[in-house]
Amino acid sequence: MTDEHRTLVELARQTIDSATDAGPGEDGIHTMGAAVRVADGRTFAGVNLYHFTGGPCAETVALAAARAAGATEPTLIVAVGHHGRGVKSPCGKDRQIFADLYPRMRVIIDSPDGLVSVLAGELLPAGYDHRAEQR
Repeated sequence: MTDEHRTLVELARQTIDSATDAGPGEDGIHTMGAAVRVADGRTFAGVNLYHFTGGPCAETVALAAARAAGATEPTLIVAVGHHGRGVKSPCGKDRQIFADLYPRMRVIIDSPDGLVSVLAGELLPAGYDHRAEQR
């Protein structure tokens, strides 16, 4: 883990800790925060919007915030749970989005050896290839 990685984890943690609507041990609408770094060094954050019908994950909100600001090349992303739950792995939907749109982006995840970053395209081995299916 580099200082850049630790800074991004801290941004995601601060974002969800300041935005969560749930107390410790409670469910809520906003329980995950994410932060993304883009190629020019800027960082963007987002929180999830949980709804039983589905809703955007914190990672997709952070990616959308980056794009809304004109950033086109995300390079590193992380998601963190509220109330000190730490770094969380992306869900299957996010993994598919990353594989389809940003396979060279790195993703910070927890591992038995601590926090590591992996290529987004490696999170979904033998995954569905949307672009190939369009041919």
